[in-house]
Amino acid sequence: MLTANQENLVSEAKLHVDAATLQRIYQLSRHPDLIASCSDDELVAFLQIANALYRGGEPLISDADYDFVYLAELKKRHPEHPLLLTVEPEPAFAGKTVDLPVVMLSTDKAYSLEDVERWAGRIAKAAEEIGKDFDSLIFKVTPKLDGYAAYDDGSLLYTRGDGRKGQDITRVFERGLKVANQGKRGLGAGEIVVSRSYFDENLADFFDNARNFQASVIKEKELEEHAELAIKDEAAVFYPFALLPCWQGSWQTLIADFETIVKSIWHQVDYDVDGVILEIVDDELKTHMGATRHHHRWQLAYKENLQTAEVEILNVIPQTSRSGRITPVAELQPVRLSGALLSRATAHHYKMVVEKGIGPGAIIQLARSGEVIPKIERVIRPAEPQVPEHCPSCNHALIWDNDYLLCPNNLHCPAQISNSMEHFFRILKNNDGFGAATIKKLYDSGIRRVDEIYALTAEQFESMGFGPKQSQNLVDQLLRSRTEAVEDWRFLAAFGVFRMGLGNCERLLTHHAIADIFSLTEQDIIAIEGFAEKTAAVITEGFKNIQALFDKLMGLGFNLQSSQRQSADDGHPLSGKTLVFTGTLVGGTRDEFSKQAKAKGAKVGASVSAKTDYLVAGENVGANKLNAAREKGVSVINEQEFLQLLHGDKP
Repeated sequence: MLTANQENLVSEAKLHVDAATLQRIYQLSRHPDLIASCSDDELVAFLQIANALYRGGEPLISDADYDFVYLAELKKRHPEHPLLLTVEPEPAFAGKTVDLPVVMLSTDKAYSLEDVERWAGRIAKAAEEIGKDFDSLIFKVTPKLDGYAAYDDGSLLYTRGDGRKGQDITRVFERGLKVANQGKRGLGAGEIVVSRSYFDENLADFFDNARNFQASVIKEKELEEHAELAIKDEAAVFYPFALLPCWQGSWQTLIADFETIVKSIWHQVDYDVDGVILEIVDDELKTHMGATRHHHRWQLAYKENLQTAEVEILNVIPQTSRSGRITPVAELQPVRLSGALLSRATAHHYKMVVEKGIGPGAIIQLARSGEVIPKIERVIRPAEPQVPEHCPSCNHALIWDNDYLLCPNNLHCPAQISNSMEHFFRILKNNDGFGAATIKKLYDSGIRRVDEIYALTAEQFESMGFGPKQSQNLVDQLLRSRTEAVEDWRFLAAFGVFRMGLGNCERLLTHHAIADIFSLTEQDIIAIEGFAEKTAAVITEGFKNIQALFDKLMGLGFNLQSSQRQSADDGHPLSGKTLVFTGTLVGGTRDEFSKQAKAKGAKVGASVSAKTDYLVAGENVGANKLNAAREKGVSVINEQEFLQLLHGDKP
């Protein structure tokens, strides 16, 4: 279980969880392979508690596991989850809560070179918008310190808090804390850190880790002797970002020697570093790109999982996915990597297995990169591959579909049925408790369709092996999922029709009512922008396959919000208008505002064009972007004016 200090930090962070939840959190911390089977609520609670403990100096898991395993799982499930779009709060210390002189945001993270290149692509696009030459831009790379974020305005020192309000901890300077490199006060944002070599030599016997020591420097209580000495020896300092060593140069130079530059900067300071910060130094472009509520768009944290291991494959096990594709999973000689004991890895597909010789006895290089089950980096010593001929779930003969082995028995294959039922609840999002473990138990009890799940009573759940409290909770969640409002496009996407993900479902249902989709022809679908002829044929066939289940579920009375413009809204000021949001919005997220605008009949675009009616400009929007919008005849309104329009008033 959690230690007493960890439980106190959870309490101080005002994370109200019961003993059973804390026990589950501890279990997940020790067994990361269980994270795929936990519910969304459990995953979010885990991340909140892990963050509070990490920042309080009593980490539950490693920083690498937080990023590459648990946070990655949430990103995979819900890329737009509010937890990913808000500043991760620092712990509360004694001190008056005050407004920060500037908003202190988190930093967007990248875990691969491809992520970095996509970020650079967005910068290139923004530079083109304001007439800047991308090739002449200067990029800066600095170490990403792993300390306590703070802001020094020359008079007061503030914790980052929630990014907008922090606490006055000027007392740390009064205790003798110095600015790194004999720097002056008032250099803005930075981190309170301790020398890594000093910690190892003088503090490791008294503190579990550097963050634990750094927390003791900030807390109001009287400093212990070794903490006072560390401050006196200037081993513990406030390190402003402005004083960090850096590399500067063009994008072409950076990308050509990326690994060498990153490793060089990573090791330039004698403090804990958990990555590097990439940013552009052009102030006009920074202003133009602006920020989200979570991070500046012109800045990126590159966090690389540097640990790799060479390991032997014991066996390759085929697994059937929801779509019928057979995924090869390699069972490994157990190896510890980034703080976790790993025994499995995934290959992409069976063509890769055949071509690279991924079989029992093969030696592979393994690295974790954003997945609970890591992928195979490369094959060092190949072996004879084992390619299945029959589905491991239903024993049906497999067929090749390009690079993939496929089970065509989609209507009777247990794995495809179970995965499809789990997919329905995961995409619907307005429920909890119907993860892989629950669905497996239901399948083992004879449940084969989603509508059968909705017909279950608490007594029937109990008869299948669920506890009384859990059974009632599952019934309550089923009722919630029918009565709580859900977008019609999300409901349609939950059926898992091939090529009908969330985006395509929303696009289709803005043109046609959900009740009419089964009468649509291929030509009806092709007429909608974004749908190709081949895709339309697949979609119409897919709709035929789900119609019986769709009709049964619609009969249960789901509370669907229509994507089509309602006639009652035809006179609304936003009806038929196209909006684009830019800058930092205060009163809500872009997703929230977009939903509200769409409900009034508006369309929401990603970029400004001559067809745009309103550019809704939040904070930190560059003048050039605003002028460019006006040149195209686009009306620029602020957030308050948008809210007036939303409520039916002219701004």
